[in-house]
Amino acid sequence: MLNTYRNILLFCLLLNSYSWAETQNAPTLPLAEAVENVYPAIVRIEVVSEQGSSGRMMKSRATGSGVIISKDGRVVTNHHVAGKATRITCRLHNGEEVMADLLGADPMTDLAVLLLRMEDRPANSKPLTVANFADSDKVEIGDVCFAMGSPAGLSQSVTRGIVSNVALISPNKGSFRLDGENVGELVRWLGHDAVIFPGNSGGPLVDEKGYIIGINEVGIGSLGGAIPSNLARTVSKELAENGFISRCWTGLECQPVLNPNEKGILVAGIIEESPAEDAGLKPGDLIKTYDGRTVMARIAEDLPLFNQLSYGMKVGKKLKITGLRKNKKMSWVLTTATRESAFAKERELKSWGITIRDFTLMSSLEARRSSKKGAQVHSVGRGGPSNSAKPSLNRGDVITGINGSPVTGIADLVRLSKKITEGKNEPVSTLVSFERDMAKLLTVVKIGPEAEENRPVQAWKPWLGVSTQVLTRELAEALNMPKTTRGVRIAQVYPRTPSQKAGMQAGDLLFRIDGQIIQAYRTEDAEVFGNMIKEYKPGSLALFSGMRDGKKLDLNVTLEKRPDPSNELPDYEEETFEFTVRELSFGDRVSKRLKEKEPGLVVENVEPAGWASLAGLRQGDLVLNINGESMSEVDLFEKKMNQWIKNEEKRIIFFVKRGIHTLFLELEPDWDNT
Repeated sequence: MLNTYRNILLFCLLLNSYSWAETQNAPTLPLAEAVENVYPAIVRIEVVSEQGSSGRMMKSRATGSGVIISKDGRVVTNHHVAGKATRITCRLHNGEEVMADLLGADPMTDLAVLLLRMEDRPANSKPLTVANFADSDKVEIGDVCFAMGSPAGLSQSVTRGIVSNVALISPNKGSFRLDGENVGELVRWLGHDAVIFPGNSGGPLVDEKGYIIGINEVGIGSLGGAIPSNLARTVSKELAENGFISRCWTGLECQPVLNPNEKGILVAGIIEESPAEDAGLKPGDLIKTYDGRTVMARIAEDLPLFNQLSYGMKVGKKLKITGLRKNKKMSWVLTTATRESAFAKERELKSWGITIRDFTLMSSLEARRSSKKGAQVHSVGRGGPSNSAKPSLNRGDVITGINGSPVTGIADLVRLSKKITEGKNEPVSTLVSFERDMAKLLTVVKIGPEAEENRPVQAWKPWLGVSTQVLTRELAEALNMPKTTRGVRIAQVYPRTPSQKAGMQAGDLLFRIDGQIIQAYRTEDAEVFGNMIKEYKPGSLALFSGMRDGKKLDLNVTLEKRPDPSNELPDYEEETFEFTVRELSFGDRVSKRLKEKEPGLVVENVEPAGWASLAGLRQGDLVLNINGESMSEVDLFEKKMNQWIKNEEKRIIFFVKRGIHTLFLELEPDWDNT
């Protein structure tokens, strides 16, 4: 039964996402007046986040919920909703949208604090509705509760239930991790059966008096889990004041006692070169008191309380620990150290095609390194310089030097890379020293700007301006012609072409060019007609003989110079917003049914998770104008874009045509993170 529960828990653990959950019907019950008063404090949060993947910082959109806890606009939500946000928009209960800034986020408790940009609100705006915290230690099983939020990014909602558990944890250690941190180390959720949907994350769990007793975090099957308000209040206060949570580190890892008759907490492991090792603690020791406080852990649900005590000590404090070792009384003096985050924030190095991290104390220990020196590869882009090297760089490799100069961290790597590539127009072969596990390796990575693509201009070729199909034996027979017929059938006559000027029509059958038979009668002969045209020069006069409606047809056509194909037209890759446009080809105008002089640029490529992608720009879109200015030439586009980027325009509006539809798309970059 326990294994079944564990499987259900792991499968159903829901973080914030766009997915829809199945609605569960519950009896309609009247909401308390106090709850209705809290309802306007709920906010719907829309975020643009960045996360390293495939060698680049990938942008994504997500939605979640939050609750206003102060008149100056502080909002509490989950770290997994907004902890990596580069742009945050909050929608209040009345539909008003307000931008917000991230004050701080804590992955260990999955909490984050935002600050609404109150100065952006209209002068006559109503004061914010504020929700207050209750004492979660007084919450009891069976208490009525209300889960509030914005499920699936919809408008605010509320569901009703009861508290079913006041110490809910994940039974599998480490099953819920954020940025490398185990949320279960510190958090014991308030379990409840008020329906939780994806998107409810970060919304408040409220009691009948209208006070916050928890911050909703997970849905486990039909059970919801909320971070207790006492923990949320303490963490959110420190995040708002400092932007981070200061915790100590001991290197002490504990677990519940094995003998249920024993009192205390069992030392499961000691991290090498940690304060706990320096103090003389060993696995198997039984701790009775910790800094003068009696501690006990008989079951896994007791561990978060001890961890809150242990991590909450001041950095540098000398604390006394008493306990037993093989039934012998022992005491230890431990000096706490600073606890760094599990992982440092990743950073993109475009010239290398990787994302990379500095080491923290914890990540260097996990990597079994003697120091924090070096830059650790976080992800590698396929086909990029680092991936193409022999041997290639892989996730987890540690770069220790380039061209003989040491690399102690990202700052060195960036500085040395800029020095190597400065003023260069092509990639530079760079000797890279790196470590993989215990091996010390060398490779050569070509870093720097990509070499410009060599596009040889094709010689001018003649142009007729038709699309054709081969007169196969089956088609000839169906048209009541001899099976031995050779030639092509005109499927389309393009406008403003030699064929149209000469009077060719769709359906015409062509058998000869200047008396020479068009030897095409199989589907694989599709290139025969075009190759015969290529034998002529632009300006040549050619006689096309064939049949129209059963009558003989002879047409003299003056062949013209072929229009430039799309691969020979000017294009421009916009690196800031990560998309590419090019000028319109003749084929574009035909396929998109455009007029001869109609302006526009074709979107050739949109990088996934870039600013253009987030704005909704798609490959194949026709950009008609930008910020109201018509666009037809790549040079003008490049000039204008550089100007708007230099001025750090808050929004750049693209007017695009997509099929028969037109629409406006807003590019709203976060210049601080671009």
